[in-house]
Amino acid sequence: MNPFTYERASDASAAIELAKGNAAARYLGGGTNLVDLMRETVERPDMLVDVTGLPRGIEPRADGGLLIGAAATNTALAADSHVRRHYPLLARAILAGASAQIRNMATVGGNILQRTRCRYFYDNAAACNKRQPGAGCDARDGFNRYHAILGASPACVATHPSDMCVALAALDATVHLDGPTGPRSIALAELHRLPGDRPDIETELKPGELITAVELPPLPFARRSTYRKVRDRASYAFALVSVAAALDIDDGGVVRNVRLALGGVAHKPWRASAAEAALKGRPANAESFRAAAEAELAAATGLRDNAFKIELAKRTIVAVLGELTGDDA
Repeated sequence: MNPFTYERASDASAAIELAKGNAAARYLGGGTNLVDLMRETVERPDMLVDVTGLPRGIEPRADGGLLIGAAATNTALAADSHVRRHYPLLARAILAGASAQIRNMATVGGNILQRTRCRYFYDNAAACNKRQPGAGCDARDGFNRYHAILGASPACVATHPSDMCVALAALDATVHLDGPTGPRSIALAELHRLPGDRPDIETELKPGELITAVELPPLPFARRSTYRKVRDRASYAFALVSVAAALDIDDGGVVRNVRLALGGVAHKPWRASAAEAALKGRPANAESFRAAAEAELAAATGLRDNAFKIELAKRTIVAVLGELTGDDA
């Protein structure tokens, strides 16, 4: 057993002060990922700072955007009427993730910062560069059905597990942080890192930084949006491929604007910028959707067990965009 101390912070400033200078301290939200990692001795903090006292409000902004407190639960966010009306892809993504019990506990901040992982990460007998830099990656030649086809490296082929983060990436979310050097903000699409040669460093957070809120910009056409998750079983399974999409079509049937992000394919939520660029100004039809999917997946590389995900991702993109046009036959 790894001994640790427990502190409960009343606000962000108190939490930051408690953890300041202690590299072995961890912020504790709902604990749905961190406690699992502690149980498996992958994480061994000497201090837990409870941050469930952080803001948990979900507040519409005057400009039509939304400010989400970091301690808001996944359940509360998915059930919020403003989210369901203005950002339905976000509600659907959250409901596609985990079980109701976990969603009741998991916080927005914690969901964003859950570890990118695979079964080898949890196995202390396996070689894993995320757990022990320089150890190697048993997943590359092992069971890799769920692993990355985009942005991977020889050091790591794990995929980011969050459904919510895929929707947030598509929605141009901004993450508000606070820490020992003061507050700052970063785009969610830039928060998570690709593995490179240091897959153990998963985000751009500085030591001691804490997520305090997530902000969504106004995006009127996000009312026409959805999230589709393709998985091996109907519930409580990570995505083989997922697609978050919002589509804006003019009266002539041409794509005026689009937001697209993929899950289950990379070490981070994958903003499909190439597909977005290929779609703008094109007819909103299956031919354009397929061309955009081809453009996005052009650099994809499969492993022994997961090469099928390349075609699966293309077909899922086409199907989701077809659904948003009302032509998903």
